[in-house]
Amino acid sequence: MTSDANPSTPPAGSPAAPYLNLLVTMVMFGSAFASSKVVVGAMPHQMAAALRFGGGAVLLIVLAIALRRKSAPIGRTAALRAGLIGLLGVLAYNFFFFWGLSLAPALDGSIIVPVLSPILTTATLLLLRREKASWARVAGLLVGLTGAAVFLLGVGHTSNQRLLGDLVFVAGAACWAAYSILSKSLLAGIAPLRATAWGTAVGGLGLVVLAAPTAGDVAWSAVSDLAWANVVFLAIGPTAIAYLFYYRGLRDVSPSMATVMMFTVPVFGTFFSTVFLGESFTGVQLTGTVVMLAGALLAVLGNTLVERTAQPRVPADRQAEEVS
Repeated sequence: MTSDANPSTPPAGSPAAPYLNLLVTMVMFGSAFASSKVVVGAMPHQMAAALRFGGGAVLLIVLAIALRRKSAPIGRTAALRAGLIGLLGVLAYNFFFFWGLSLAPALDGSIIVPVLSPILTTATLLLLRREKASWARVAGLLVGLTGAAVFLLGVGHTSNQRLLGDLVFVAGAACWAAYSILSKSLLAGIAPLRATAWGTAVGGLGLVVLAAPTAGDVAWSAVSDLAWANVVFLAIGPTAIAYLFYYRGLRDVSPSMATVMMFTVPVFGTFFSTVFLGESFTGVQLTGTVVMLAGALLAVLGNTLVERTAQPRVPADRQAEEVS
């Protein structure tokens, strides 16, 4: 008996589905750093952010309207919560994201934001007692923060402007951590597409308001075709597609586990920034990155490691009896 289903596509309800959704998001996020850097080079960072999310919001709204029969109405209360989350995850995060890109290489942002966000997410969840603390997780937080300090120390020796840009990226990472935590409660009972469209629209509108005063500073006729192509790509891939898949993945996993997937973003971000922009970092920054990544992994997965270590080992002869 044969099936028409694609064997590479997990069936509905598959445990792998939310992680595949998040992986698509991380590929898109990784590409966004280099692509956004190109756009920032052609116009003020406020305008670059507004064009990305203005276009992304339009696409999501059109898609939500087209598929409105397949999902329940969002409701006034849920719409308000989605809008507030959009102000945090779209407006605030991308304000810092594009500002940082105007000051520092895209490569720095592709490391700081995705690696530091899980550290800040885990620290917040532990402080709020929403997740269990352990010596491993606390040690991971300390190691991760030490790695971040080493990374910034390495930047400080190269350029004060680059250091300022990296500190702006840190603020963006904090916004994304808060967004990940609060989005979990938002998703309860709300269709991901509607939540994504509403939150992106509200956040995108806020970015348009911030960008309006800079419109006269842009030499629109001088904006290259390459910059416009990246604007279109950013609106479709790292915005409309990525945010939708992120919401879908976040429904079925915890915020801290979802941010584990963020550890793949530096890989994609480094690839795109190196190949397409020719960027690089110092040996001190590389050391800080490795230390920060190790700390982040320990902070997020510390409880699992402790539980596995604490489990009593079954003697070999008893294992044989249980198998037989």
